[in-house]
Amino acid sequence: MVDERDERLGRVLRIVAPGTPLREGLENILRARTGALIVVGDTPQVLALLDGGFRIDTEFQPQYLYELAKMDGAIVLSHDARRILYANAGLVPDPAIPSTETGMRHRTAERVARQTGELTIAVSQRRSIISLYMGSLRYVLRDMSILLTKANQALQTLERYRAVLTQALVNLSALELEDLATATDVVKVLQRFASVLRIVREIERYVAELGAEGRLVGMQLEELVAGLQEEGQLLLRDYARGEDGRPPEGLAEQLAGGAIDLTDPVAIGRALGLGPTLEVPITPRGYRLLRKIPRLPMPVIENLVRHFGDLPRILRASTDELDEVDGIGEARARAIRDGLRRLREQTMLERDL
Repeated sequence: MVDERDERLGRVLRIVAPGTPLREGLENILRARTGALIVVGDTPQVLALLDGGFRIDTEFQPQYLYELAKMDGAIVLSHDARRILYANAGLVPDPAIPSTETGMRHRTAERVARQTGELTIAVSQRRSIISLYMGSLRYVLRDMSILLTKANQALQTLERYRAVLTQALVNLSALELEDLATATDVVKVLQRFASVLRIVREIERYVAELGAEGRLVGMQLEELVAGLQEEGQLLLRDYARGEDGRPPEGLAEQLAGGAIDLTDPVAIGRALGLGPTLEVPITPRGYRLLRKIPRLPMPVIENLVRHFGDLPRILRASTDELDEVDGIGEARARAIRDGLRRLREQTMLERDL
């Protein structure tokens, strides 16, 4: 569900999240207003940029970082931030590397990060902010109270969007059971899915940055999105017209990441392989609704879809016809028939509420 940039940012934020020794050391430096330039990584590319300083190679302690930051030079940590390798070192990155920063410390941090690809941290002495650089990525850590407020606001928004999505899925299920779904109905549900996933991504960044302070936010997020990813993937498998009956590679990530314009239904339909005209009937394969039948394994669902082709044929199948499918005996065939009947009754009841 995450693109490469979000994954990289999440990895960086976890390294400096509250509750980690590195974050404690950074907070000490921030409160003392001494400033610092720190590189997390001891690759040959980083070591080649060092000029002067001294090697200490000692276990990382937050108070050590604070004391060493009182000197003007840079501090180099091991890749896992568990050891302090160099202190009071000069860093000489390529001056031809472009930088949008103005202060010397931040310019150096940005150029080192771009040149080496390693996490570089600049603590501003005057502005009292912590800036993270990694490759072309730049991120400024925010105050915990502001983060918690934004995270809780995002959770409330997610709860509302999730309720709208749930109702949209119920309506689509009712249409599927009556064989009345159109491509427009499917695209509208996917638009809501993608909107929810984008909010989820934002909250995941808050959780990563909050660290130990974000446990409750993370628990609420898990509860709100339980089963969401699987249902979205099954919906794509029901309708996407990719090779071998599977959705095009990376389609879910494109929808959630903004690569596809959510305000353009035709663009979504085209990504699904449905063509430019959406006001046409469309038949689901049946993965999503069959998955709602208790104790029906995915391999059996695969066999059902392969044997019958789509949901309407499965709904019309008799117990004897279901029994002919690999992995389905007489007892399971009856259970599938009963499960589909109960699913229809429940869906129609929820739709009318």
